[in-house]
Amino acid sequence: MRAGRPTLDPRTKLFLLLAANLMLFFHVALTTQIVMVVLFLIPLAAAGRWKTTLNFAITYAVFTALGLLDPDALGLPWLHVVSALAVGLAMMLPCFITGAYAFTTTSASEFICSMRRMHAPETVVIPCVVVIRFFPTIAEDYRQIRNAMALRGIAAGGWGLLRHPAQSLEYILIPLLMNATTVAQDLSVAALTKGLGREGAHTSRTRIHMGAFDWLAMAAVSAPIILDMAGVLR
Repeated sequence: MRAGRPTLDPRTKLFLLLAANLMLFFHVALTTQIVMVVLFLIPLAAAGRWKTTLNFAITYAVFTALGLLDPDALGLPWLHVVSALAVGLAMMLPCFITGAYAFTTTSASEFICSMRRMHAPETVVIPCVVVIRFFPTIAEDYRQIRNAMALRGIAAGGWGLLRHPAQSLEYILIPLLMNATTVAQDLSVAALTKGLGREGAHTSRTRIHMGAFDWLAMAAVSAPIILDMAGVLR
């Protein structure tokens, strides 16, 4: 927990991400899944990501409701496909929630410091740092491409991409894919230039520590999974 908006230690965020993946692996009960989603959304809201929290909550509620539909009782057999897809997406959503929280509230320096505290090898640290910086860079490139298209009147508006799929492919997807390789190479070179791959001891100005809230958060997300595996939560 640091000054300003309350955020957890990067190691705690990685633990939350691990817990979300364990949920998917063990296929926990719906009750456990709902409890875990609420627990995952609390840190995201506490970090000030209210819009993201609300979007995730609404999305999960919609997917869960669709998954509970009875197509046979409604006389709509095609709803089986929708219901099955909704169940699968609802199961994966906790991973997206914890991933969004971890990568939007953790700086590259904090992540590097946490990985080295866990004695992770540099061959793991460098690719992870590149990934952390990669997606925000690609997102910024996407915004610039969309602004350039809007100035030219190409696929303008929120539904423009759906109305003009060929233009979207030509003017958005292809430039992004071409730029992605360059961005990845530049970020890798930048990471190596800063000495991230250097052997020996490394120092860091970033200070991280595990506080009481970190241990409480890890215990809170562990309890529902343990209770589910024990057959208490169903």
